[in-house]
Amino acid sequence: MPPRDLTRLAQAVKARRHQLGLARTKAATEAGIAKDTWKRVEEANPVRSLNYAKIDHALGWATGSCDAIAEGGRPVRASDSDTAPNVVIADGVDRAAVVRQVVESASIGVTDLDAPQIRALSARIIEDLEAKGII
Repeated sequence: MPPRDLTRLAQAVKARRHQLGLARTKAATEAGIAKDTWKRVEEANPVRSLNYAKIDHALGWATGSCDAIAEGGRPVRASDSDTAPNVVIADGVDRAAVVRQVVESASIGVTDLDAPQIRALSARIIEDLEAKGII
């Protein structure tokens, strides 16, 4: 595995931000990260992996593009990446329970929400999906 080239990543992130016409503060807000975290990336300093994924999203890149750039590769535009296949849940499976489990698992790793807030989020998502006839 080649060493991570954070200078190369910093240059690519800054160039893409400029291409999109985003100020650093606006880009950080769109990514859901602190402006100082974005600044660290553009100064070739390491940040948590989760923040790179958020930057990918804000720049219109597929998840993993920042890592690919740092490892000598190229970014993939989100619109060019493979789309997720349709998910089919077998008959007889409690769809609400599946959604609840997925939302709660995902929320634990990527949010600062506490358990009651995560349960409320899950309930709201299930309610919205049921109202739309999805589950």
